[in-house]
Amino acid sequence: MISNEKKINELFSSWLLISLVLVFLIVIVGGLTRLTNSGLSITEWELFEGILPPLNEKSWIMYFDLYKQIPQYKYLNFNMSIDEFKVIFYWEYFHRILARIIGIFFLIPLIFFRLSNLIRSEYLNICYLIFTLIVFQGIIGWYMVKSGLVNDITVSHYRLSLHLINAFLILSIIFWLRKNFILQKNKMFFKLKSFNFPFLFLILLIFIQIILGAFVSGLDAGKIYQTWPLMGENYLPDDLVIKKINDLLIFDNHSLVQFYHRNLAYVIIIYSFFLTVFIYKRKIKSLYKSLNIYLIFLLLQALLGVFTLISGLNIYLASIHQVTSLLLVLSALNLYYLRVK
Repeated sequence: MISNEKKINELFSSWLLISLVLVFLIVIVGGLTRLTNSGLSITEWELFEGILPPLNEKSWIMYFDLYKQIPQYKYLNFNMSIDEFKVIFYWEYFHRILARIIGIFFLIPLIFFRLSNLIRSEYLNICYLIFTLIVFQGIIGWYMVKSGLVNDITVSHYRLSLHLINAFLILSIIFWLRKNFILQKNKMFFKLKSFNFPFLFLILLIFIQIILGAFVSGLDAGKIYQTWPLMGENYLPDDLVIKKINDLLIFDNHSLVQFYHRNLAYVIIIYSFFLTVFIYKRKIKSLYKSLNIYLIFLLLQALLGVFTLISGLNIYLASIHQVTSLLLVLSALNLYYLRVK
C-alpha cells in the first residue's frame, strides 16, 4: 500500500511538471503565432473537425478562401500566395493542437488521481481550478480570434491580454501547487501578512507589466518609437496630447501604451533594488539564492526589451523576451514562496 501510494505521488508530481512545461511551451508558441500574424489564419472554431490539418489541395483552397473573406487578408495580405498562407496556417494549427493536448493531458490523469483516493483533497481542489481555467482559456482564445474577423486586421489587444494573463495564471498556479506537493506543504498564496506584502506587490507589478506587454503586442505599439532611452527625441512621446485626466487611461493609444510599458519596467527595477536591500539588510539568508536568480532574469528581461525595440522588433529577440518573462514570473513566485510562512 505504501509502495503504491509512493508511485501515485511520483506520478502526480511528474504530471504537474509536464503540465507546467506544456503551458510554458504553448505561451511561447502563442507568442510566435502573434509575432507572425498567424492567429487569424483559421477563421472557424473547429473544436473537433480541426484536429487534422488540410490533407489535399481542395481543403487548402477552402481554408484559404475563408481567410480571404476577413479584413486582414483584404487590407494587409491581399497579395499572399497559398504557400505563404500555409505557413501562418500551421502556426495557428499547432497552437490549437497543443491547446487540445494540454486539455486532454490534464483531464484524464486528473480523473485517475481522483479515483485513486491517494491525493489530498486540497491539492485536487486546486487541480479542478486549473482545469476550469484551461477550459476558460480555450473559450477566451476563440473570443479573441472573433474580434479580428469582422472589422479589424488584428485581434483586440484587450482580449489578447486576457488570453495571455490567464495563461500566466495557469502556469503560476501549477508551479505553486507543485512546490506545495513536493514539500508536502499547504502554503496559501494570498496570505495577507505584513511580511508578505513587499513580495506580493512585486508579483502584482510584474503581472500588470505582462498585461501592458500584451497591449503593446496587440497594438503593434513597439513600431511607433524604436529608440531608447528616449521616445524619439523626448522622454514623453512626441505625439502624446493630454488634455484631461481621462486621457491617461486611453489604452488604445499606441504611444501611451508603449510609454507605460517602458516606465513600469523602470519601476519594477527600482522596486527590486529596494527589495534586495530589504532582504540583505535583514539578512534573510534563505532568500539569497532565489533573489539572485530573480535579479538575473530581471536584468536579462530588461536588456532584451531594449534590444528588441531598437532592433526593429526582431522576431527572435521578441520571442526570447517573452520566454524570459515566463522565467521572471516563476522566479518571482519562487522568491515569494520561500518567504511565505
